[in-house]
Amino acid sequence: MASNTVTDFTAPTNGGGEFTLSAHRGKTVVMYFYPKDNTPGCTTEGQDFAALHADFLKANAIVVGVSRDSVKSHDNFCTKFGFPFPLISDADEKVCAQFEVIKMKNMYGKQVRGIERSTFIIDSEGNLAQAWRGVKVAGHARAVLEAVKNLG
Repeated sequence: MASNTVTDFTAPTNGGGEFTLSAHRGKTVVMYFYPKDNTPGCTTEGQDFAALHADFLKANAIVVGVSRDSVKSHDNFCTKFGFPFPLISDADEKVCAQFEVIKMKNMYGKQVRGIERSTFIIDSEGNLAQAWRGVKVAGHARAVLEAVKNLG
């Protein structure tokens, strides 16, 4: 992303929906990228964002999660944990590539390509306002909420 404006995209979400970035102009968009549905860290992160969802809405912000899991996997994940925000299925890695979140990681001693846990705030004009990479889950959703509140 050379300029500060985030390139528009449309991607499928759970519930048979679609997410188009430009459709949310006028609101702050919080996009969090996570490695995999139904894994402990990703579940906790989703639950933390869900717990603060009303506060994000009050701050004129929407939250959307992104992983390479299928729409069907996202449907199950959302149903199981009651997430009140959409999850983007980025199976073709277009959105991941746009935000440069695919990294080589060590898993059980092997190098694997995967999503580096990252969060981006896109302001109401469609510009990248803040980015976190290599996120640790504990306290992260609250830190993002504080950053969103400070945009205003």
